[in-house]
Amino acid sequence: MEKLASIGLYNTKNVYKNLSVPRLVEEALRRGEGFLTESGALNVFTGKYTGRSPHDKFIVDEPSIHDKIWWGNNKPIQRENFENILKRLLAYLQNRDIFVFDGFAGADPKYRLPIRVINEYAYQNLFCRQLFIVPSEEELKNHEPGFTVICAPGFKADPETDKVNSEAFIIISFERKLIIIGGTQYAGEMKKSVFSVLNYLMPEAGVLSMHCSANVGEDGSTALFFGLSGTGKTTLSADPHRFLIGDDEHGWSDDGIFNFEGGCYAKCINLTREKEPQIYDAIKFGTVLENVIVDEDTRIPDYSSDKVTENTRAAYPVEYIPGAVIPGVGGHPKTVVFLTADAFGVLPPIAKLSREQAMYYFISGYTSKLAGTERGITEPQATFSSCFGAPFLPLSPMVYAKLLGEKIEKHDANVFLVNTGWTGGPYGVGKRMDLGYTRAMIRAALEGILDSVEYEKDPIFGLMIPKSCPDVPSDILNPKNTWSDKEAYDKAAINLAESFAKNIAKFSGIAPEVLAAGPRGTSK
Repeated sequence: MEKLASIGLYNTKNVYKNLSVPRLVEEALRRGEGFLTESGALNVFTGKYTGRSPHDKFIVDEPSIHDKIWWGNNKPIQRENFENILKRLLAYLQNRDIFVFDGFAGADPKYRLPIRVINEYAYQNLFCRQLFIVPSEEELKNHEPGFTVICAPGFKADPETDKVNSEAFIIISFERKLIIIGGTQYAGEMKKSVFSVLNYLMPEAGVLSMHCSANVGEDGSTALFFGLSGTGKTTLSADPHRFLIGDDEHGWSDDGIFNFEGGCYAKCINLTREKEPQIYDAIKFGTVLENVIVDEDTRIPDYSSDKVTENTRAAYPVEYIPGAVIPGVGGHPKTVVFLTADAFGVLPPIAKLSREQAMYYFISGYTSKLAGTERGITEPQATFSSCFGAPFLPLSPMVYAKLLGEKIEKHDANVFLVNTGWTGGPYGVGKRMDLGYTRAMIRAALEGILDSVEYEKDPIFGLMIPKSCPDVPSDILNPKNTWSDKEAYDKAAINLAESFAKNIAKFSGIAPEVLAAGPRGTSK
């Protein structure tokens, strides 16, 4: 209680500190927060907010960090407004039960961040226990949080008084080493706000913080997979022939790769055991399911249903994946994969990138939104998210791109751009790239087979496309070959190249050689 009082939290009812998984499940069930599925997972519904709320995320504008933050990407909130919200939030928690989790973000003890998470809901505390790194009994004795997260979904902000955008808020104070969350029950806000903090702290220590998954082969070779939602990052990294380090957030230090987390947060929409057996079988007792429709009688989940949201999720510890690497550390990556789901059908299914191209495509962070996925979208739209994770970047993308370039060069990593999107035409005309072919291409890249094949240079994007790849038809490797209308392909490719150029023009300070590595915007 003394430690809670140090942040202004007094007169709480019961404090449940570092409960085990079974006890947290029991508390969640006793409080009516969710129910068990047939496999033993805890299914909950998060109410109005079924995903992140980026317009409600703020960084406190404090003197020590003002000149460092990428304000074009982050919303400031004044210190007095933050303090007013915090004061009322702490008052809200008085005379209420709270759940406390003490753990770490970062599997490498040299760089890990001790965290404390204070929750109003038992299931959210279970979520944090499964997603972050659980300390040993010995480590708990000396645990002092470097950052504290307070999450109370039942407390709502007043937009007019508090100078925020809605009743929901996610606010980071770097000087107070505090994250406060309210008005939204979506548990992913806790995970991603801690990630945002690490994205500020890690580069200062020379560590490249990355929104990517990572795995390692039997030969010890590490690989990284970057990609926005829907590109296959989690699916492709959960390879039964490799060992998972982590599925979402990692650091690349002078010593190698380390997972920021101790768990996975996988999308469940259309999940099947046939396509993703490792993820399917990880949904068992201790797993938190979010917003999945479940049969009232059999308690069998319907993963095909998007009745509540398409963003259904499962949170489980990484050790639920067979062969997962514990602790989540690995050597310097031999292979780096940028995943994109190009709905225009013009990017090659795989291409090898130079260091400068890697930095260009990293800054760009391209994928595409499909028609019908959001209101008002009637045809595919290019989407750019710097470093494949712009919402979580407190610093300029140039900081992370520079670190990436340095580490690629120092450790001689191969970088590939892999299109898991459309081939033979755009969405609605062509078809989605066969997952088996994508796996075969990535396998060839990981095994070094693509180091010795012949390449051809794409005239519009400047990408090096392999002419052959084991277990993949050669005629699909160059996307233009798959289009019946070659002129239509050229037009679509040039349009996408121009979208890249328009996006990259938003940034300053990009080295000329990196800019020159981008698409040319012409087939001549």
